[in-house]
Amino acid sequence: MGYSEEEILIWLSYNGINSDKIEKLENIFDSLKDIQYFNKNEFESLGLFNSNIIEKLLSSNIDDVLNIIYNMKKSNNIGILTIYSENYPINLEYIQNKPFVLYYKGNIELINSNSLAIVGTRKPTLYGKWACEKFTKELISYNLTIISGLAYGIDTIAHKTALSNNGQTIAVLGCGINKIYPKSNKALFYDIENNGLIISEFSPDTEPFKYNFPHRNRIISGLSSGVLVIEAQKNSGSLITASHALNQGKEVFSLPGNINSLYSEGTNALIKDGAKLVQNVEDILVELENILHLEYNTKASINSIELGDTESCIYTILKDGPLHSDLIALKSGLDINMVNSTLTILEIKGIVKELAPSIFTIC
Repeated sequence: MGYSEEEILIWLSYNGINSDKIEKLENIFDSLKDIQYFNKNEFESLGLFNSNIIEKLLSSNIDDVLNIIYNMKKSNNIGILTIYSENYPINLEYIQNKPFVLYYKGNIELINSNSLAIVGTRKPTLYGKWACEKFTKELISYNLTIISGLAYGIDTIAHKTALSNNGQTIAVLGCGINKIYPKSNKALFYDIENNGLIISEFSPDTEPFKYNFPHRNRIISGLSSGVLVIEAQKNSGSLITASHALNQGKEVFSLPGNINSLYSEGTNALIKDGAKLVQNVEDILVELENILHLEYNTKASINSIELGDTESCIYTILKDGPLHSDLIALKSGLDINMVNSTLTILEIKGIVKELAPSIFTIC
């Protein structure tokens, strides 16, 4: 009877055959089912695989692979989508080099939600951290799902901020879904699994090889309606994601930064090359409203919390970004002791937080 095309896709994916090779196989055969009967000479005649891969495919029993995947689905709560699945993501159907198999954990309904990717450096400055939190909070208030890559830095801040503010987030991995990378994000991984969505095109036990990450970036941009880049060095992975977005016809937004900062070289270069300069969330929304139906999600806001005159003064000053308490005192004309005690009260109320010693920002 043989195996279905979907089963063949899963078998190929499990053996590390990437989407580029699968796409070439599809162009060669009327049906991928033909490949299950191939011998060594027939594989070699394709000119697509080296001898190690051919031996791996020949020694890999399809039934065994399908049983392994089935057991993973049961024991590790892993779901699988292929291009033949009804809920295969619409945004990925027409991108170049689309993933043929996706493994996931969490709420798969998020896969086709209105979304925006937020990416950036693994070593953000205080400015970058503040901007990432600010934009993430404002974007989720319009029911936009935040997509990122679970990496250190901006990715982590975007995921955490979305979840801690009752928003939705999707993490796209550069390794298998049974692997947690970086390990320091273990708690975040489980939080996203329980309250968001984790996906990967790599077979579940694939290690986080360096070359996987640029490859997965096309999925981050492909799933999204646009990409916001917050601090990036030249030739960084974030710029690869932005490049994929442009090739996919997606909007690219870039946060301007200090011309003397290494972490603003990439974002400023994107703006120079035509990316949309972003100063506030409206700069993003005005571009997305033409392609998405956006609705404001009414949430408890700072306006619903009663603030005293001094608290309101400091809160207003911090709207423009993180500041040292000495500068807050200078701008407000308040005594430094009054500023410090008011900041402590605002911290207790959950309105501001200390980013670094004596440097505060709005939560």
